[in-house]
Amino acid sequence: MCLILAAWQAHPQYPLVIAANRDEFFARPTRSAFFWPEAPNLLAGRDLSAGGTWLGITRGGRFAALTNFRDPTQVKQLATSRGSLVTAFLQGTAKALDYLADVKLIGDRYNGFNLLVCDGDTLACYNNIENQARNLNAGVHGLSNHVINTPWPKVTTATHALEKSLHDLPDTDGLFHFLRDTAIADDIDLPDTGVPLEWERRLSAIFVRATADSAYGTRSSTVLVVGQNNEVFFDEQEWNADAAQSHRQRFRFTLDQPDHGRPTR
Repeated sequence: MCLILAAWQAHPQYPLVIAANRDEFFARPTRSAFFWPEAPNLLAGRDLSAGGTWLGITRGGRFAALTNFRDPTQVKQLATSRGSLVTAFLQGTAKALDYLADVKLIGDRYNGFNLLVCDGDTLACYNNIENQARNLNAGVHGLSNHVINTPWPKVTTATHALEKSLHDLPDTDGLFHFLRDTAIADDIDLPDTGVPLEWERRLSAIFVRATADSAYGTRSSTVLVVGQNNEVFFDEQEWNADAAQSHRQRFRFTLDQPDHGRPTR
């Protein structure tokens, strides 16, 4: 993922709301969200190159997601795949902060990342550049390719949009609407992350349009809503390289109810 917005205990009926965009190379093989046969409680997409995932939830209410930390000066060519960190939390039983404490011990094996995890009681975030874990307070949080709640234009805009969209729940149209925002930030507001200015401009949008060669851009948008009644709404919209709608997956299930969770289309 390259943008994750999280409303944590910010709505009386919906304790966890996630709106996220995944930006990736279109050539990287991916499977849409599904319940994994070898881990039937786990709902997530899958990176078919390395086997991990970027965002997922379990029937028990464990949630995790990952973004890269953008700093081309610190790229390790032989680093371990970061997607396994999401999968390991979702398939485990450790509390959020305990898991992140273990990740801190091995964080230097990976290229830069932010890892967001929730065990149902705690939402926490860790990045291996600062090597620091944060227990997140109730409220709305934004995470892109730097430290959580860094006021990049896309993070600030999307965070405010999520705050407004909470009033419309259970209608999630507003969440998908702002995830499609292609506005580019003014140059004066752009961060300097070490990539060329043309790329800083392109990546400043909430929804990243594909490059001229259709190599890289926003490939999917995901909305996840967990209700106070333990009902889960998971909606994933995939996008083609020309920014047209592609495959869509919708799941509804109740936490800890193994007979639920079949996709509806």
